[in-house]
Amino acid sequence: MDLITTHIGADFDTIGAILAAKKLYPAAFVAFPGSMEKELELALKRLTLPFLVTPATEINLEDITRLIIVDTRNPSRIGRFRELLGREDLIIHTYDHHPDHSKDILANGGAVLPYGSTTTILTLILKDRGISVAPQEATIMMAGIYEDTGSLCYGSTRVEDYDAARYLLGQGAVLSEVSGLLSHELTAGEISALHNLIENKTTYTIGGLQVTIAVVSIEDFSGEVSELARRLIRIERMPCLVLLAQSTDRVHFVIRSNTPNIDAGLIAGLLGGGGHVGAASATIKGLTLIQAKERVLMHLKDITLPSVTAEDLMSTPPITIESTACVKEAALKMRRFNINALPVTSKDGLKGILTRQVADKAIGHGLGRALAMDYITTELLTINTETSIEEIRTLIPELGQRLLPVTKDGQLVGVITRTDLIKMLKQELSEASLGRVKKKRVITSLMSQQLPAWAFTLLRDAGKVADAQGYKIYGVGGFVRDLIMRRDNLDIDIVVEGDAIRFAKKLGLILKARVKTHEKFKTATLICPGDVKVDIATARLEYYEKPGALPTIEQSSLKLDLYRRDFTINTLAVCLNHDNFGEVLDFFGAGLDIKERTIRVLHNLSFVEDPTRAIRAVRFSERFGFRIAPHTEKLLRNSVKLELLSRSSAPRVREEFIKILKEDMALHAIGRLKDLRILPLISTKIIWDKKAEDLFEGARSTIAWYQLLYRDEKIEPWLVLLLALTDNLKKRELMALSKRLRIDNKKNLATLAGRGQALKALRAISAGTAPSASRVYAILTPLALELTLYLIAKADTPEIKKIISRYITGLRDSKTKLNGKDLLKLGVGEGPEIGRVLGKLLGARLDNKVSSRSEEIKYIKELIK
Repeated sequence: MDLITTHIGADFDTIGAILAAKKLYPAAFVAFPGSMEKELELALKRLTLPFLVTPATEINLEDITRLIIVDTRNPSRIGRFRELLGREDLIIHTYDHHPDHSKDILANGGAVLPYGSTTTILTLILKDRGISVAPQEATIMMAGIYEDTGSLCYGSTRVEDYDAARYLLGQGAVLSEVSGLLSHELTAGEISALHNLIENKTTYTIGGLQVTIAVVSIEDFSGEVSELARRLIRIERMPCLVLLAQSTDRVHFVIRSNTPNIDAGLIAGLLGGGGHVGAASATIKGLTLIQAKERVLMHLKDITLPSVTAEDLMSTPPITIESTACVKEAALKMRRFNINALPVTSKDGLKGILTRQVADKAIGHGLGRALAMDYITTELLTINTETSIEEIRTLIPELGQRLLPVTKDGQLVGVITRTDLIKMLKQELSEASLGRVKKKRVITSLMSQQLPAWAFTLLRDAGKVADAQGYKIYGVGGFVRDLIMRRDNLDIDIVVEGDAIRFAKKLGLILKARVKTHEKFKTATLICPGDVKVDIATARLEYYEKPGALPTIEQSSLKLDLYRRDFTINTLAVCLNHDNFGEVLDFFGAGLDIKERTIRVLHNLSFVEDPTRAIRAVRFSERFGFRIAPHTEKLLRNSVKLELLSRSSAPRVREEFIKILKEDMALHAIGRLKDLRILPLISTKIIWDKKAEDLFEGARSTIAWYQLLYRDEKIEPWLVLLLALTDNLKKRELMALSKRLRIDNKKNLATLAGRGQALKALRAISAGTAPSASRVYAILTPLALELTLYLIAKADTPEIKKIISRYITGLRDSKTKLNGKDLLKLGVGEGPEIGRVLGKLLGARLDNKVSSRSEEIKYIKELIK
């Protein structure tokens, strides 16, 4: 058979081209390889096509002798028909208006011409051959031309498109019906999505050309993304738009260009998709929106920037090692950063380069402890920061060295590698090296309203110190997130693009605060009057030596510092320098995710690098009432499946789990941990069912009751909840969990170990008739207060709960009027006898046998007799 097919995601140009092709190949079957655009699908329900469409699954591929493909030559876009392409006896005809690509399907016939639409190509063939079309057919084909040429207004429109439209108009095409086919009334969901796109778009100036990037989540969106792109570019009058739409496990790229200087089809081709100069699209699986945006920017720079220099491409600050280091240390550092060459430096500057290959060979020969200096390459070609990219491209292939050192004023300021590093740095520096135009958000007034006066003044003072030292300084993370959300949070975190410890010491002098420094992590903590703490860190990037390990810190820029964070909502920063005080920096779409109430990771390895983020995702989700984005949840479930949390640092798991227990929504959070199968990775023995939920909620109510008493004795509420959560565990299972979480605080460990004694106490109180007050006191006093509160929650009857609560509110604090000295004067012997008599006296007071001092004296005298 002959078969006419097209690309997945068929549009009106596709259906117009198929209709015309059916005129050229009247005996051919027609089959779509996959879905079509929603507007086309709706329109086809109103139209009667002059041909039948056979479902692709019903086509026997072995029967096909000639394959006619319209509107694409991309093999990845024709679905199951791609399986035919290797057959030598297959005849292929292609009709397409998209630019050539090296991976295009090779054809035996057809026509490929750079017109505004594929329908134009086939219409003119029909015209030349004298093949007429019916008015309805002409109307549908005209819709195809109008759609792809923007009603003959796009920059990609050619004279031939007008010729084809003129011919179809002569064949009876009805323009009012064309308008009806292409018109689209926006739904409420589409209007909301369009509003979000307008509010969250960013415009970049690249090589003098303006490109707007807008992002939207379509996980719960049923509209047509291409229609949103068409509306957005029309409303905002953009020269070029790249719309990124995140679905469950992939990102869709919709690219529209109204300038001949930016080829939408070329950009889409680099992304694995296709299209023409004015309109194109692509889809990539396994990317976050942030990664997708950086990839687009990288490709845009590749095809538009004429004057990129070494300073734009280099990695800075360079990863180096001191000349006093040994070969083994150098090899470890190269593996850690996944680089193949390492500059060796001293006080005098760059000494040479050590390659990983040389280092590994030296270690193989037992020379791991030898100086790295002894095996470096010293004959080096270096470049300066002004060296053009064109010159770099000519130098790198000819070099024997694996990287190019970049110098400025004789000092090493960066490096450029031959392969991966250039691409990586383009991604990391894309926004920093492009002109970025976005409406600035300044929250100075919000800060003054939301923060206490002392906190606002502190941030102002911090900015002044940073200005004096020449540093850029920012408030970051949850502190800024909660400012935006108007939630109270005085856990102030500050990031310094410079020496955080030097900055902290100077600020400490001004604030009269103590400064605790942590040289290893390049951080400091200010402890201000009133026990106010401020954490200060050097802008840094973290790398993890293995999944679940504690991070290792290297100096970096603010954007990279924020990129290492867990979720987009925690990547906001607010500038504290005087000239830009209160200006919000949002590199990763945090504002949009806060607005859409979504928890989203920044990259696909987020839960691999730190599996405890799975617990944190649940915590933030329940605290804020946010949903976990489907792609993020998929990544989370995958890390759970790999059981990475089981290999994580025990203190990190413990701290995250305790934070969950401290949340107001802890009950729901535990249930979510169970649903996501995170809970079994903490303990396989915990049973979370209706009974467990009731006990846990009872423990929460008991804690709230105790806190309303405003007693001096403080408790650890999370410990009471942990006792409730692990109620079904046997003693050895509970202690194994304590060991797993490294609960090594002696008091907390003793409390957990005392659970068995507490349960015996509960049984004793519950047995038989109500015990006397002195009996209750004797039973409960040896227990930690957290255990006593746990028993109130666990008690089966209101009467037992009341007995234990009465102990806390009254009996626990009871004391005798007489003391040990008084007893000696009354004739009680020294030693243990004093304690025993005082105990009996307290019991008599608790049971209301004595109340005054005189009655106590009388009681003691009778006791002595």
